[in-house]
Amino acid sequence: MSDILLDDVPPPAAVKGRSLWEDARRRLMRNPAAVTSLYVVAILVLAAAFGPMLWVHKVDTIFRDSVAIAPTFENLHLLGTDTEGRDMVARTLFGLRISLLVGLAATVVALTIGVVWGAIAGFIGGWVDDVMMRIVDVLYSIPFIFFVIVLMTVVQTDSPITNLLLIFMAIGAVEWLTMSRIVRGQTIALRKKEFVEAARAAGARPLEIVFRHIVPNVLGPVVVFATLNIPVIILAESFLSFIGLGVQEPLTSLGRLISDGARQMINAPWMLITPAVTMLITLLALNFLGDGLRDALDPKER
Repeated sequence: MSDILLDDVPPPAAVKGRSLWEDARRRLMRNPAAVTSLYVVAILVLAAAFGPMLWVHKVDTIFRDSVAIAPTFENLHLLGTDTEGRDMVARTLFGLRISLLVGLAATVVALTIGVVWGAIAGFIGGWVDDVMMRIVDVLYSIPFIFFVIVLMTVVQTDSPITNLLLIFMAIGAVEWLTMSRIVRGQTIALRKKEFVEAARAAGARPLEIVFRHIVPNVLGPVVVFATLNIPVIILAESFLSFIGLGVQEPLTSLGRLISDGARQMINAPWMLITPAVTMLITLLALNFLGDGLRDALDPKER
């Protein structure tokens, strides 16, 4: 038997590990409801982004000879028209765009304020934490819808774009409270970890530790909260539009369309059914996706 030289032995293959995010992605892909919801949300986003531009009728085009007609293939009014003679497909696609935009923008506002506030409060601790969280408690005591209604009533504007921006800020300025508590709890659990102590020993400043080490490690709960918060904000905007304090003409949203359809539900039920079904599908898909992300990012499953 010939001797085997050590130099002839091939080096062992490197073992490639998987990150926590890769594990979460694999668990998410094994959840049929979450995967289906992910595809549905993607289709809805694409329809909202490009549908109003690609559809044969424009959102503001008025058909004088086709007022409040039922769904028909004639002139491609597939979902009928409203009482002004505007195509319901175009109106629903545009309303979906505005509703998703409100949900996304207000969630970004809420996450920005909530993550910064909660991370600073949880990391610094002491009297600073007490003061910051008492402010959150005081704001929690103010009814959400009361605050939004007061803001929308006090700040009067004739510009629909300015009104839409007010909705972003009004809803986002209230929804950050829950996020701040979530991030604060996660930060308190992380601030004594070894990697934080190592950053302190290396001379990192407190704010640098918060934004470079703490915040990236709380992204899991943040992503889950953001996904579950979007349908809550869409419902809040729909309620405001339903009572006349939300999106104003010539813009529209699913809530505004439902409000208009509710007044015509006897004579033109398609005006209510179309936006209501669209909102139902949107909210169900977002909630199922949020539940799937929560399960995928659950530390107990890692």
